[in-house]
Amino acid sequence: MPPSGTSPVPSAVVTETRVLSDRYRLAGHLARGGMADVFAAEDTLLGRKVAIKILHPQFARDEAFVSRFRREAQAAANLSHPNIVSIFDWGQDGDTYYMVMELIEGRTLRDIRRTEGALLARRAAEIAAEAAAALTVAHEAGVFHRDIKPGNIMLTSDGSVKVTDFGIARALDDSEELTRTGAVIGTATYFSPEQAQGIPADARSDVYSLGVVLYELLSGQPPFTGESPVAVAYQHVSEFATPVRQVNADVAPELEAIVARAMEKDPNARYQTAADFRADVLRYLKGESPAAVAAAVADAQAATQVMAPMPPATVPPDETARMVATQPPPQPDRSQWVYLGSIFGLLAVLAVGIFILIQLLSGGDDGDQPAALPTEQEIPNLTGRASLDAILDLRDLGFRQVGQRFEVSESVPEGQVIGSEPAAGATADVADRITVIVSSGPEVFTIPNVAGLDLQTATERLTVNGFELGEVTEVPHDSVPEGNVIRQDPGPGTAPPGAAVSLEISTGPFFITMPEVENRVRESAVNTLIDAGISEDRIEFEEEFSDDILAGFVVSSSPSAGEPVIQGAIVTLVVSKGPAPIPVPNLIGLTLSEAEATVQNAGLLFAVANEPVEVSAVSELAGLVAAQTPPSGSELFPGDEIVVSVGVLIKVEVPDVVGKTEAEAIAELEAAGFVVEVVGTIEVAADSPLIGFVADQDPPAEALIDDASTVQIWIGVAPPEEPPPDDDN
Repeated sequence: MPPSGTSPVPSAVVTETRVLSDRYRLAGHLARGGMADVFAAEDTLLGRKVAIKILHPQFARDEAFVSRFRREAQAAANLSHPNIVSIFDWGQDGDTYYMVMELIEGRTLRDIRRTEGALLARRAAEIAAEAAAALTVAHEAGVFHRDIKPGNIMLTSDGSVKVTDFGIARALDDSEELTRTGAVIGTATYFSPEQAQGIPADARSDVYSLGVVLYELLSGQPPFTGESPVAVAYQHVSEFATPVRQVNADVAPELEAIVARAMEKDPNARYQTAADFRADVLRYLKGESPAAVAAAVADAQAATQVMAPMPPATVPPDETARMVATQPPPQPDRSQWVYLGSIFGLLAVLAVGIFILIQLLSGGDDGDQPAALPTEQEIPNLTGRASLDAILDLRDLGFRQVGQRFEVSESVPEGQVIGSEPAAGATADVADRITVIVSSGPEVFTIPNVAGLDLQTATERLTVNGFELGEVTEVPHDSVPEGNVIRQDPGPGTAPPGAAVSLEISTGPFFITMPEVENRVRESAVNTLIDAGISEDRIEFEEEFSDDILAGFVVSSSPSAGEPVIQGAIVTLVVSKGPAPIPVPNLIGLTLSEAEATVQNAGLLFAVANEPVEVSAVSELAGLVAAQTPPSGSELFPGDEIVVSVGVLIKVEVPDVVGKTEAEAIAELEAAGFVVEVVGTIEVAADSPLIGFVADQDPPAEALIDDASTVQIWIGVAPPEEPPPDDDN
């Protein structure tokens, strides 16, 4: 819950590292109010973020307040509505009393109004309608808020309205603090006239306060201001607010009529329920005429007959506000003189009422005016009377400071009077404070919060606090460990000593049986799991190759079929991607028979290309596999084909080395890749230039032969010399 104030946190109240009841870990301070501090916290049992409201020490020491606070918090916890901040728990940790609430991300109307001023009329009306919806639910449950104000109405980040502080406001309103001499506890700016007079508030009081909030949202300012809370409260009783359209001319007359009716001084003249108020606001938002417009017309017609004011000495204090009727809006069909006469008549009544109220609030001057009642009265015997009746009896006698205090009683029913201070029969001045002592019923003990504890520890804690173990039931639970308490009935709060507390014990997570989903197409398997109770967002997928399962079908699941599945656990489906690809083997350098066997063993098909591929002698691939498609390292699937090519030696042209020296010829032939064989010599003509040079070669020049073939050469030599002629012959 976002901050509603900026006051520092007293170190005596709490430290932000504290853990309440071994469960709620405080994380940081959010706000400080008149009755409590609000902290962000973590519920360590359920693992969720919450807001913790911790009562200030002065209220925690007030037994009557704490008793009332317990009951009201318990009642407010039963309220469930989108526009109401949920109350999860209430507890006590030593001398610290706290309330656990929903953590809201947003801002209060107080902060919005301070930063943005008046809101657009339609938006203000929408907010009021949603707040009225929350009040309707609360009122139907018998819970009155009694402290409706901008600080207790929040707008969340998505723009929805949340009303907070049900319970704590009621507890304070009924506490002794309200009637302490000279004190006005709460927010006087939004008090109803009956609250300002100390008269018990009801649903119509909440309607008045919501009308004040709507007035402020439309005008950008509250209807009444003063130097003190008492001065503001006095204005709620005796003065009229400036019509909202005089402050903001953009407000429609229909919406002004709704505000005026909600802020009627007389509760009987207001909307009688929050539902009625909301219905009229919705009529305005739909463009229809609100019921408040018709009521204003009727009031204006009735106002033309102004009753003479009641003499001051005979006006009871509780009737003062009823004498002051809301100024009716002018009607276009009314004559000006009748209208002015009505206004002057109302002003006369108002003047008399203000004069009387000032005298009553100030104690009066007995020497200046006659007293309607004696200044001293005997305290009547109020025992057994309902608290409200007793208070009204004392007010009828003229006592103006009447408060109440709650005490435990085994004999006097809750809500009835035990006695008074001063006691019955005593005489007291009408200006003295009279305290009505009201029964809070039999003594009650605080029921400890045992949620999350094991059964033995929970039983011991209940017994130590004066309670008995009631019925124990076992149910599955996803997050509470087996054997620990899920919830208790009654929950944390109060109950007479010896009351039985029933416990709900966790049997651990809820299990379902994993259905059979193998060999099913993926979509069908998912539907089967959903039908079995497994949420779709808890299903995850993996993929793998399978020679047996078609692509897109489930290969396996985890957990397997028939195994238990924890409710909320992840279920994994392994889906087939079809057969795994086969890596292509390296066939280069193999004979054709070797290559064919290798390919067939891999599950692939084998083929030989029609055309061989030329290779050099150095490659040593002649007559072997010299090329393949696809190459090794790529992937094929079963049934795919590999095509190989056989290597044949490349043909090389023989160079012409005739006429070259032996060394030159050998070098040139070897460079071309041939093997050179010098066969010997060959005779050439005596005058031939080939003597000493290559005279012949085989194969001849320009012949195409296999790479690395042998080329033979012969070296030319001169023929032998003929012997000289024999002279003797």
